[in-house]
Amino acid sequence: MFKFALLLLMVFVMVGCNGTGSTMQKSDFEGKLRHCVMFKFKEGTSQAKITEIEKAFAQLPSKIPTIIGYEWGTDVGVEDLDMGYTHCFLVTFEDAKGRAVYLPHPAHKEFVALLLPNLEEVHVIDYVAKTK
Repeated sequence: MFKFALLLLMVFVMVGCNGTGSTMQKSDFEGKLRHCVMFKFKEGTSQAKITEIEKAFAQLPSKIPTIIGYEWGTDVGVEDLDMGYTHCFLVTFEDAKGRAVYLPHPAHKEFVALLLPNLEEVHVIDYVAKTK
């Protein structure tokens, strides 16, 4: 039950809690906004389904114009600290306004609908990129 409640909370965060996805304003920070998402898939999720999800996520930059950067990869760590998370995606926006467009965007919601039945856990952290 706890995992289900946690998953619902993560979905709430991923799709935006107030329709804007953020209460921060551009004046609250300077720098690009990075949206870092890590997935732990349910046991038994087929490789074909994981590949479908990877491809669907990779299509979002062509569907959502506020995405200015996108990269992803799978865990290659040697320290055994992944806690079962296998995939990491980094989506970059010019600012919080870009993220506010992304979270409720129909293409993002369609992706989340594909992802959720296969997801054990998700970890999301947004940060402002600093160079100094």
